[in-house]
Amino acid sequence: MLVKTEALSPSVMITFSKPRYRKAGFKLALAAVLVAALVLLLGVFTRLTDAGLGCPDWPGCYGQILWPSDGLEIVQAELLYPNSIVEPAKAWLEMSHRYLAAILGVLAIALAIISWRRREMEEYPFRLPTLILFLVVWQSLFGMWSVTLKLLPQVVTFHLVAGMTTFSLLWLLALRLGSRPWPITYIAYRQLQQIKPWLIAMLVLLFVQIALGGWTSSNYAAFACGDFPTCQQQWWPEMDFKSGFDLAQSVGPNYLGGKLETEARVAIHVTHRIGGLVLAVLAVIIGTALLRVKNNQVRLLALTMLMLMAVELLLGVANNLLMAPMLTALLHHLFSALLLIVLVTLVTGIWTAKPEYQRRES
Repeated sequence: MLVKTEALSPSVMITFSKPRYRKAGFKLALAAVLVAALVLLLGVFTRLTDAGLGCPDWPGCYGQILWPSDGLEIVQAELLYPNSIVEPAKAWLEMSHRYLAAILGVLAIALAIISWRRREMEEYPFRLPTLILFLVVWQSLFGMWSVTLKLLPQVVTFHLVAGMTTFSLLWLLALRLGSRPWPITYIAYRQLQQIKPWLIAMLVLLFVQIALGGWTSSNYAAFACGDFPTCQQQWWPEMDFKSGFDLAQSVGPNYLGGKLETEARVAIHVTHRIGGLVLAVLAVIIGTALLRVKNNQVRLLALTMLMLMAVELLLGVANNLLMAPMLTALLHHLFSALLLIVLVTLVTGIWTAKPEYQRRES
């Protein structure tokens, strides 16, 4: 027997529900999403300007709460750390990143407290804010190890992946707190259930590609190929995958500028290219399937996903041909983060969708 259930307003698309339907902590979660995005971009900017070791110690900077700025402070910093070159601009950038991350930590604590106080409430996401707080704590530890282990690629890459994970989970929390289930027809619901495993696979692949991007950056392999679509004027240049993906490489003393040979960096770069191509093909397949679903919010998200994927590919090519200028490199990371939250929105919406018709035993 088929029973019709109450449908929500068709105006409910990607936007959040009206204030009366939102749960406590929604605005705080949105603020945390924004701060997390800024932390990610500032972290990338710090990386691109080689300011990751702008402060050789942690959590302070050359033994100070802020950073050395005037002549006397710079002299004292040089005496404390004779093996480091004091560059106030880089130190300021590194400390700004740390302070912004600290603000994110405070917001994560506040969200966790709100959830703990409402743990008995039905449908309130209690475990998710706790997981986010756990990740933020680990992020601070990996931020410390990035400095103390002198930009060890394994640490830097995990730091990026954990940051993207925190960002996506904060967006998921905002969706859980501020959105109601999608109203869709039973036919559309069945179609989306068939597509859902593919979307999850794409989400996993996107995280793998982000990790490959972090590994490419932390090993300074972005410049290994200066041409496109070939690499070093060859379709399959000489590559050393064993050295390029050796996760057990020795520690230190300093990884600024990278320590791998050319063949190893080429292997990393080419692998990242292949990952981007596979991700793009999967996006086209999934996007085409989603556009066949007769549901406005699904189609709008599918078009957004395809557009972001296309821009991301163009930025990747521009990064390569222009030798990773600052603007395109930052945009490359920004659009990967936007693609991530679109996928999270799709998966969440499909997972919680309520069909207008559902089966019920007579």
